[in-house]
Amino acid sequence: MLSDMLAAQRRELILEELQRAGAVQVAALTRQLGVSDMTVRRDLDVLARRGLLQKVHGGATLAPSSSSEEPGFEAKWLHRQREKEAIARTAASLVGPGDAVGLSAGTTAWTLAHELREIPDLTVVTNSIQVAEVLYSGTARQTVVLAGGVRTPSDALVGPVTISALRQLHLDVVFLGVHGMDPDRGFTTPNLMEADVDRAFVDAAQRLVVIADHTKWGVVGISSIAPLERADVLVTDVGLPRPAVEVLEGRIASVLQVGIGDGPNGPDGSNGSDGLDGSDKERNP
Repeated sequence: MLSDMLAAQRRELILEELQRAGAVQVAALTRQLGVSDMTVRRDLDVLARRGLLQKVHGGATLAPSSSSEEPGFEAKWLHRQREKEAIARTAASLVGPGDAVGLSAGTTAWTLAHELREIPDLTVVTNSIQVAEVLYSGTARQTVVLAGGVRTPSDALVGPVTISALRQLHLDVVFLGVHGMDPDRGFTTPNLMEADVDRAFVDAAQRLVVIADHTKWGVVGISSIAPLERADVLVTDVGLPRPAVEVLEGRIASVLQVGIGDGPNGPDGSNGSDGLDGSDKERNP
C-alpha cells in the first residue's frame, strides 16, 4: 500500500511529481500517496529545508536554481537515490583488486564507495570526507588517500593543495560525479573551486568513468570540467531519453544504462549500450 511507504520513498515520489509538473498540491498528494494531510506537509517541510522545493500556500513549487547554485550533500542524496544505487553497482564492476582508483566528491560517488569498500588491495584517492569515511569502514585491505583543502556544500575538499597532490598521481580509473552534462558545454559543476579539482582528477585518469543519473542531462553548471568526449565510460540509468543516449553514444566510447534494482548487467541481462570493458565501440573524433 502507498500508505506503508517509507518516508524517503514518499519524498522521492513528491520530487518526481514536482519535476514533472513544476508544482504540487497537498490535497492531490494526500490522495496520490494515501497518507494524511499532516504527513504530506511534514514531507514538504523536510524537502524545503533541504533546498529541494519552495513551499507555497497549499503546496510547493520547484526551488529557484541557477548555474552557480548547489544543494547540500543530504539534499542531493535524497534525490534519485535508487538510480544512484543501480549506477554504483554497475560502476563497481569496472574495478578489480589492486587498482588505483580516483573518486570525486558527491552523493553518487559516495554511493559507489559503499560498493568498493570490500574490494581488496585498492588504493583510493578522494577529496571527499564522506567517501573516505565509507571506505575506512570496510574490512578489505585498502589504502585510502584523502586530499585536504577547503570544504564545499557537497562536502568536497578543494584548493591548490588538493590540485597539487592530484597532479602528481597516475590513476587506473577515475569515477567522476557531475552536476550536469550537456552536448555543448560537456560535464559541468556549479562550484568553481571544485571544477579545478575535478579537472585534476580527469588529468590523472588512465580511464575516466562518469557516473550520472538521467536528470543531469541538459543541466549546465557555471564551470566546465571536461567535454563529453573525454569520458571513456558513462554509467547512467534507463530514464535517459533515447535522443540523449544517441548523442552520448556518438561522443563517448561506452554508455552503460541500468534500471533501478539492476546489478552490473542491464534489465534484460545485457551490459547496457556497450560492453563493460568499454572496448567494443570506437570513439568518434
